[in-house]
This record gives sequence, C-alpha cells and structure tokens, in this order.
Amino acid sequence: MLDTTPLTAAVDQFADRLRAAPQSRLQRGGAAEALALARELSERAQKLDEPGVPVREMPDAGMFAAADQVTVAGRDLAVSLRDAEGLAEAVELVEAAMKRAGI
Repeated sequence: MLDTTPLTAAVDQFADRLRAAPQSRLQRGGAAEALALARELSERAQKLDEPGVPVREMPDAGMFAAADQVTVAGRDLAVSLRDAEGLAEAVELVEAAMKRAGI
C-alpha cells in the first residue's frame, strides 16, 4: 500500500494557509489558484478511478470554499494513487500552486 502522507500533508498545509489568508489575498489570485489545483487533482483522481469516463469538472463554489475543495480533491486523489511517481507529481502540483498563490 502506497503511503500518501506527503500528499495529504501538502494539501492540508495549503488548505490551512487558504483558510488563514485575508480576503484580499484570496481575491488577488489565491482562490483561483486553489480552484485550479482542486480541479487538476480531481481530474487525476477521476481518471484513475474511472478510466474512459468523461471527467466532471469541479464547480467554482466561491473563494471561501477553495480550501475545502483542495482538501477534498487532494484526499480523493490520495486514495486513488497506486504508484510513487503519481504521488510525487501530485505533491509537486500542490507545492507549485501554493507558491503561485502567494499564500
């Protein structure tokens, strides 16, 4: 069984920072970056769980839901991952999104 702790830790860290960020920072791109990440993680999980089925896009639930969306998508992907390469890529995605978000 693959230990996905690095992914869940990175997702939790980003989500915690989003929750603590001021509204102005979320409006300046933090929430948009988080939503883009959540959509990417969700897409990866869906492709692993249901290959060949059209991907459903995560909706934009607003800037204050971005942290929860990242958490849900990240944990869904953590459950679906089967290899260390996919895990490393996912962790890199989260870390890069956190940097771009400036949070």
